[in-house]
Amino acid sequence: MSARVRAVVLAAGKGTRMKSARPKMLHRLCGRSLLWYVLRALADAGVDGVAIVTSGDIDERVWGLATDAGFAGAQTVRQEPQLGTGHAVQVALAALEPSEGTLLVINGDMPLIDADLIASVQRARDGNALAMVTARMPLPSSFGRVVRDGAHVRRIVEARDATDDELALDEMNAGLYAYDEAKLRAAIAELRNDNAQGEYYLTDTIGRLADRGERVVALDAGDYRAVLGVNDRVELAEAGRLINQRLCERHMRAGVTILDPATTYLEPDLEIAADVTVLPNTAIGGRSHIAAHSEIGPNSRLQNARIGQHATIADSVVVDSEIGDFALVGPWAHVRAGTEIGTGARIGNFVEIKASVVGPGVRAGHLTYLGDAEIGERANIGAGTITCNFDGEKKNRTTIGKDTFIGSNSSLVAPVAVGDGALTGAGAVVVRDVEPGERVAGNPAKPLRKKDPV
Repeated sequence: MSARVRAVVLAAGKGTRMKSARPKMLHRLCGRSLLWYVLRALADAGVDGVAIVTSGDIDERVWGLATDAGFAGAQTVRQEPQLGTGHAVQVALAALEPSEGTLLVINGDMPLIDADLIASVQRARDGNALAMVTARMPLPSSFGRVVRDGAHVRRIVEARDATDDELALDEMNAGLYAYDEAKLRAAIAELRNDNAQGEYYLTDTIGRLADRGERVVALDAGDYRAVLGVNDRVELAEAGRLINQRLCERHMRAGVTILDPATTYLEPDLEIAADVTVLPNTAIGGRSHIAAHSEIGPNSRLQNARIGQHATIADSVVVDSEIGDFALVGPWAHVRAGTEIGTGARIGNFVEIKASVVGPGVRAGHLTYLGDAEIGERANIGAGTITCNFDGEKKNRTTIGKDTFIGSNSSLVAPVAVGDGALTGAGAVVVRDVEPGERVAGNPAKPLRKKDPV
């Protein structure tokens, strides 16, 4: 048996105070679930493996978020029935092969926890049976109270079981423990449920260890907000606000200008270069990447977007798409999944683009839909142009060549190709391919007759 650090994450709670059909651990803030934040902090702290104690209504949905957080080999253990935190750890230990070293136990609803605190409690465990995180919290509180014997923790008393004197204590159990695994296994086998809730409390292991003369030490979390749990939607919103504040501050200290952090909404794992400017009421999420000197916002949303240098996205939505250097999108444009917009292109007011490749220098200024299209460089797309990509059964593609001029209110009925340098007249309905350099107009569009020489 090799020494290692593993973790058990307690994620089986029903979360009845959320008043939701969605399990509490899957409620989202700043683009990720409550449970994701705990798993990411454990991964960043170098934890070797994790067992997630779940209830039947979430275990099948945990693996994807665990992989995204950094645990491709996460193990889920179902707790049925749910008889308390001590019972949850008993179930987890029964599923894990015994190992020497440290076993972390952490509540899954602590999204503000960070890797530094987890690493610190691991170090504090060396030579002790248990190191646990405590915090000084405002009273009154529903957190368990820490009862000390000098420098060492003697026991934890849950708020429902506490006396008035114990409820007056302001040092509280944070829900993050680093156990000597072998000593935890011995202590947890002795738990009883003779308490106000009729449950097996993990915190009762502390008294068991202390009674055996084992050392239980406490590590102060510092800012109590770092270990706050989420029990209802008010607390979810507050935790989201604090996480968003952290994210904004991190990017600002790295050289990003955020004019109003209070109305800027970020997610983890964004790549935003120095000298990017983010204007108010802007949300940036997914795996978005924004290169230097670009300006995003106001009133914009980016999701899994790649934005080049010196680009501008104003009052617009960009999803699962790529915007080239010096491109301008907006105001009020919608760039949908699978779109690539080339260098210096201009996508203007009320233009929607989907699954299209827009070449460098293209202009589409007003009231246009471009779906399933490939548009050559320097093409000019007139106001009201539509690529009619759906024939009632399948989507079809439109190809527009370079240096073309598509007149206002043109309808290009796919599949169709407009050659390089071609022109369509205003209101043209193009139902057949247009040759390079050809000029067409009408419904259906037909070639324009050349004027006789004077």
